[in-house]
Amino acid sequence: MANKKIAVLFGGQSSEHIVSCMSAANVIEQIDTARYEPLLIGITEDGHWLKTDSLKDVRSGAWRESRTEAIISPDATKKCVILDNGSETTTVKIDAAFPILHGPFGEDGTVQGLFELAQIPYVGCGVLSSAVSMDKLYTKIIVDDLGIRQAAYVPVMSWHMRDDMDGTVKQVEDKFSYPVFIKPSNAGSSRGVSKAENREELIAGLKEAARHDRKILVEEMLCGHEIECAVLGGGQKPVLSSGVGEILAAAEFYDFEAKYFNEESRTVINPELPEGSAVQVKKAAEKIFNAVDGYGLSRVDFFVTREGEVIFNEINTMPGFTAISMYPMLWEAEGVSKKELINRLIDLAFERNFG
Repeated sequence: MANKKIAVLFGGQSSEHIVSCMSAANVIEQIDTARYEPLLIGITEDGHWLKTDSLKDVRSGAWRESRTEAIISPDATKKCVILDNGSETTTVKIDAAFPILHGPFGEDGTVQGLFELAQIPYVGCGVLSSAVSMDKLYTKIIVDDLGIRQAAYVPVMSWHMRDDMDGTVKQVEDKFSYPVFIKPSNAGSSRGVSKAENREELIAGLKEAARHDRKILVEEMLCGHEIECAVLGGGQKPVLSSGVGEILAAAEFYDFEAKYFNEESRTVINPELPEGSAVQVKKAAEKIFNAVDGYGLSRVDFFVTREGEVIFNEINTMPGFTAISMYPMLWEAEGVSKKELINRLIDLAFERNFG
């Protein structure tokens, strides 16, 4: 019996392009080739879809020099990738897709919609859960109804900020004392996130966040352990949560550079926390995952205060698989190897109900 062919998508048009490539290389390396045959499709930052044959090229970036275009057909009767090398066009049937794409145009429901149109099983959350989880503002609206504490926030629209910066600043200062955190509503890996200690830094932070999204959140400053929890399952499979991990950021907060390029940033699996708070994190992670109609996988992030209060931060529906990413490390601590984790995720893709 032939191995099932899995289209692995990586790269993408978001500011997390390089992180996606790093994640994809680790996933590809761990795919069980006794069961699956990966078809590697890289998406350049300007949106060009290219086939590559080599994990080495994924790691080096040489895949961007490929001359073979790779386009997933939306035709549900075809379930194929159209390959065009400039002189010949061929099609390759695929059985499923693994979109290792972080941020907009990958983690926000857009590519998931393509798979739904094509009726191709795929790893990860569906259109709705991907979209609302990617958008921090709408995630907060959902979590507001769950009875789970989260950071207080002020939503800011970029157009309003441009038209009336003084009014925007007043809106924030009427609600919060400094410092505050500023976040684009739709961006991952802490892209565009900043901390403001005063009005000047708030204005600069708002302008930077507006480069990444038209919706911005300004949040209260929270002090506590930065805690992450991995979730796996959905559909007919029970939703499981891992133990918890703590981020020990080298920088003042866990921004993009601290997360991926500062070797002094560390993660601790099952850290010492106030009594009962780890169990609360696990329960809250599962509750939020179910509330957003999660499927497959997510990483849910919290703060835990010195007093043991659990405060929701955000949910990521395609968490990183880089060498320092918490999601696979948390499952490894539970005895689930990276290879077994990827097998489970692909199995869940085949169990997805399109009806």
